[in-house]
Amino acid sequence: MIELQRDNGLWVVTINRPDKANSLTSGMLERLCEIYESAGDARVVILTGAGKVFSAGADLDEARAGLATSGLWERLSGAVAACPGLTIAALNGTLAGGANGMVLACDIRLAVPGAKFFYPVMKLGYLPQPSDPGRMAALIGPSRTKLILMGGQKILSDEALSFGLVDRLIDGDVVAAAKEIAADTLGAKPEIAVGIKALCA
Repeated sequence: MIELQRDNGLWVVTINRPDKANSLTSGMLERLCEIYESAGDARVVILTGAGKVFSAGADLDEARAGLATSGLWERLSGAVAACPGLTIAALNGTLAGGANGMVLACDIRLAVPGAKFFYPVMKLGYLPQPSDPGRMAALIGPSRTKLILMGGQKILSDEALSFGLVDRLIDGDVVAAAKEIAADTLGAKPEIAVGIKALCA
């Protein structure tokens, strides 16, 4: 349910469980962790979903059994953040719950118009994973972060763009747009790309 395509330094990771809104099981999270932890040689990693929803977060049955508070979420976002290559989230639809962490840890976020963004930890009675509020606040500020995490607000794509939660809206093939953005990085000397990413930290 996690697919990986590799092509000369370009990795495309697809969450492929559209019949369940790409909700994530512990096995899927483990696989995502393994991919990003082994991505040291990847020049660009694009993360996307199959179907019309990027990810609804944790699988409901597994969430009730403890997945909602698993350390796998933090392990995954940490692995994405530590990836030396350019990481791009190509959001093909709505982003919800714990799936926010890996997206917040990416370098660039693209989304289709009509996507919704929400992280209902307050309503569900969970704390967010430790790194998520800080990463979100770095992008959109502490007040807007509280609007989402404490106010439980669903943010629509246009507002997400104005907040800085996403960097660009793509009315079309969001993965193709991500590949176009990746082209200069893929064409550059690896040390230049890695050096520029380090300077932007």
